Amino acid sequence: MASKQQKILLIYTGGTIGMIENPATKALEPFDFNHLLDNVPKIKMLDFEIDNCQFDVPIDSAQMDPSHWRQIAKVIEDNYAGYDGFVILHGTDTMAYTASALSFMLNNLTKPVIITGSQLPIGEVRTDGEENLITALQVAAARDVDGGPMVREVAILFQDSLLRGNRSTKFSADNFDAFQSSNYPVLAHIGLAINYNKEALLRPSQGKEFKAEYFMDTNVAFLDLFPGIQESVVRATLSIPGLKGVVLKSFGVGNGPNSPWFFNCIRDAVQNGLLIVNVSQCSNGMVSPMKYSAGVGLANAGIISGHDLTSEAAITKMMYLFGMGATQQLAGKYMEKNLHGELTE
Repeated sequence: MASKQQKILLIYTGGTIGMIENPATKALEPFDFNHLLDNVPKIKMLDFEIDNCQFDVPIDSAQMDPSHWRQIAKVIEDNYAGYDGFVILHGTDTMAYTASALSFMLNNLTKPVIITGSQLPIGEVRTDGEENLITALQVAAARDVDGGPMVREVAILFQDSLLRGNRSTKFSADNFDAFQSSNYPVLAHIGLAINYNKEALLRPSQGKEFKAEYFMDTNVAFLDLFPGIQESVVRATLSIPGLKGVVLKSFGVGNGPNSPWFFNCIRDAVQNGLLIVNVSQCSNGMVSPMKYSAGVGLANAGIISGHDLTSEAAITKMMYLFGMGATQQLAGKYMEKNLHGELTE
């Protein structure tokens, strides 16, 4: 009996992979999807069915916002039953934010959602776009020994690695190997073969109905600490009207200024109903608030540990929780819980 041909939906949002040089200005501008297909004839050699859709106006990923995340989620929800996997073409600048957001928005996901892009346009003679696109399609179509999807989560495919989306961050603006997952193993190594790290792959519960959640509450902010930060800066950030949550990007394992004014700022904001989650500025390691006195002071002031969350995962998870209507207390509880493989409890 012949095996079922896999069906993959390719979703083009924009980004460098589909851009072309404007002959007058020499600047890169989004082009339409046919340009992409014309430059990757190898797509026709793949042994599965590929359909495509694209944003009405492809965008540079620097313009990406939650309204675009909702568009992507809606396309996936509307087509979920009809396809075996999804590949999203996306610009690199905000790719990790989109991957993190979608990991929370796509509830009970049991199919691959693979996000990829490139550092050079796909029409260039020397480009990483063609390989990334072809490999992402192959990953989206891959089956395990039981015939189910090999990947059942939101992942980023870039250069020679498949990474969990909500564990990823962009670390290079110049290299083809632009993304890393410092606190979680790669899901697959891309070489002569695609070698999956099966122990690292997410295996969500089966039988629950897939459902997309669309509302992301953007009344959140980052507060990035630095030596010499002024009390006025901290208080101004923590007292922004309408603000519900702040991701505090602290030093090392979760430290900040060991000054009474700083702890007072944090305590006052928390008592006024603000959720503050502590994540490290370091790309590797996790917040250990009880290791140093500064961290203990922050914990005593009411700050929540973000464990080993990336900044991208922390801010989008906070948007998601408040978007779902969570109170400060409930959101704080779930910020410390692993929902979709985003943190190590």
